[in-house]
Amino acid sequence: MACDRKLEQNSSPMKKPEQRDLFPGALEMMILRTLKRQPLHGYALVQHIKRTSNDLLHSEEGSLYPALQRLLKEELVKAEWSISSTNRRVRTYKLTAKGAKHLEHEVSRFERMLEGITRVLAPGAS
Repeated sequence: MACDRKLEQNSSPMKKPEQRDLFPGALEMMILRTLKRQPLHGYALVQHIKRTSNDLLHSEEGSLYPALQRLLKEELVKAEWSISSTNRRVRTYKLTAKGAKHLEHEVSRFERMLEGITRVLAPGAS
């Protein structure tokens, strides 16, 4: 299947955007970090991630809302209905104390993993 996708991309006259798959848990970690700053609704979360990453990361609704549901189920975030600045009814998400603690743990794990990867990829590493 991967070969099929590669062939389709190469035979297409229009260049497709580079795929930017995230490792498992990355989206959740970015959501929690964003909500640590302030409560936001889904669309604002997507825009913040896109803007903060200088358009390197794009979170689609198809992955954002399932991630938010998982975080709600784990009680890492809570949600309430409110009215947006455009006078629309939106569900606003807020980080819980449990979510803040989880975020701290996950960022620490990520930093250790990144350090290991950086060491392996460093010039002269063997």
